[in-house]
Amino acid sequence: MADNGSFYYNIQGQAEGTSYNIIYQDNQDRDFQPEIEALLADFEKSLSVYDSNSIISRINRNEDVQIDDYFTTVFTRAKEISARTNNSFDISAEPLFRAWGFSSQEKYPPNNTQIEELKKYIGMDKVRIENNRIVKEHPNVVLNVNAIAKGYSADIIASFLNEHGCQHYLVEIGGEIHLKGENTQGEAWRIGIDRPAESNPIPGQDLQVILQITNKGIATSGNYRQFYIENGQKITHTINPATGYPAKHNLLSTTVIAEDALTADAFATAFMVVGLEKAHEWINQLPGLDAVFICDEDGEYKMYCTPALEDKIVQEYS
Repeated sequence: MADNGSFYYNIQGQAEGTSYNIIYQDNQDRDFQPEIEALLADFEKSLSVYDSNSIISRINRNEDVQIDDYFTTVFTRAKEISARTNNSFDISAEPLFRAWGFSSQEKYPPNNTQIEELKKYIGMDKVRIENNRIVKEHPNVVLNVNAIAKGYSADIIASFLNEHGCQHYLVEIGGEIHLKGENTQGEAWRIGIDRPAESNPIPGQDLQVILQITNKGIATSGNYRQFYIENGQKITHTINPATGYPAKHNLLSTTVIAEDALTADAFATAFMVVGLEKAHEWINQLPGLDAVFICDEDGEYKMYCTPALEDKIVQEYS
């Protein structure tokens, strides 16, 4: 119960091919779940590749469709972040994910000739907005915003709660989070970061560290749950758009803290593509971003965090 006497609501459900969990405190004791589910349904009609009639699905089929504000915001920010990360974040890299078996059922790794052919249709320079429509340089350009959309949807729900006067909330959609105010104990929210072990399939079951933090967007990207083994080689779902191949380095998990979850979501993905050294270099040049990096160093988990987060760690597990 909040200190002003009104209850915290906890609502849960399914959206965007994943689950959501939202805790909020409201002075007027209003149940916002119907409105929130309607917002998420509208969002999916724009940006969900799981909905065959969504705007993004129709664009991928080269239909003539007008984009909405959701699509415009995500596309514009995706283009900006792509430029800031030397194209390590690229929503047009979907053909590579399909080829490597991460957006399809078949898992037959492509050869170099196939990859070079696919790369002809990848790059944010090959797609643009013109007159409220997406214009592609080639019909084979395919978009997927899963690495930014869940974060943005958490921001949208946070904005809704702000507009309705909620001062304290935690919005979590598919692991991406937007926080404000205090938890039910009157403290900054506590956020657990999973240990990046292949034997840790359930989020929240085995933690590496707990942060106490608020008024931020938080997103985690990792290589330890989405992978398969082919001819003794581990094939991870972090594909480098520049090379067309899965990224290879010792960075297992990246959690980014930013002003909004959209930004955190996209940069967490980009940092997983380039690895720890380049991610460290970039984050020092990007004001407003902090991160926790967990690496595999000779079979041991080693955690690095930006200086601003050191006093936010409330528990670290060995």
